[in-house]
Amino acid sequence: MLMMLPGLQPEELLTIQHITKDMTEEQQKQFLYIYQGRRREQQSLMLMTLIGFLGVAGIQRFIIGETVMGILYLFTLGFCGVGTIIDLINIKQMTADFNQKEAIESANMVHMMMR
Repeated sequence: MLMMLPGLQPEELLTIQHITKDMTEEQQKQFLYIYQGRRREQQSLMLMTLIGFLGVAGIQRFIIGETVMGILYLFTLGFCGVGTIIDLINIKQMTADFNQKEAIESANMVHMMMR
């Protein structure tokens, strides 16, 4: 089932295994269905960050739910490119943090549905 998630990183796999260890098989399927639609791939966030150098900075911040930072990046052209460069350097961690948050929220949704 986890093979349905393209670009799955080892840290992300460990997080998913930890979150789903006490779930039934049906709950795990529901979790994966929800999580698959919510997670982001590192490559897509990197592409959105690179678009920032073309004058549309901050798309990656909007995608990961950081609206205020996205607006700041947009109006400051990625803090004159410095913020965009920093995001490129930290893209792996940004993606991991976002996906971990989404995995926890997806698991909570599954638990709420089963009540």
